[in-house]
Amino acid sequence: MNPASPSSDALARLAAIIESRRPGQGGDPGTSYVARLLHKGPDAFLKKIGEEATEVVMAAKDADRAASPEASRKLVGEVADLWFHTMIALAHYGLKPADVIAELERREGTSGIEEKALRKAQGREAGGY
Repeated sequence: MNPASPSSDALARLAAIIESRRPGQGGDPGTSYVARLLHKGPDAFLKKIGEEATEVVMAAKDADRAASPEASRKLVGEVADLWFHTMIALAHYGLKPADVIAELERREGTSGIEEKALRKAQGREAGGY
């Protein structure tokens, strides 16, 4: 993916908006949904990520059954909700969509099976698994 693509520009703009809603940046939990989630802390936005992930799965199953434009739009909407809430988590941890894009680019051309095995091996070396 080209880092200057319109898609990554949209993600960068959204990330900037989310960043501006952080309580330390003047975000008001009384008027901003993002500020409210960030103010409540990780449990609040992580719960939303779990809920949205479940909704993505349900929308995908509906899309399999219905195979209609409406079902496809629903799936896209649910994925957008998941990405949005994940971006709130990234902001909380001082990360940006560009960090995720860079990681995806790093993995580009690597078999998913190979990449997963490498991560597992690195985890064992670090004493993690």
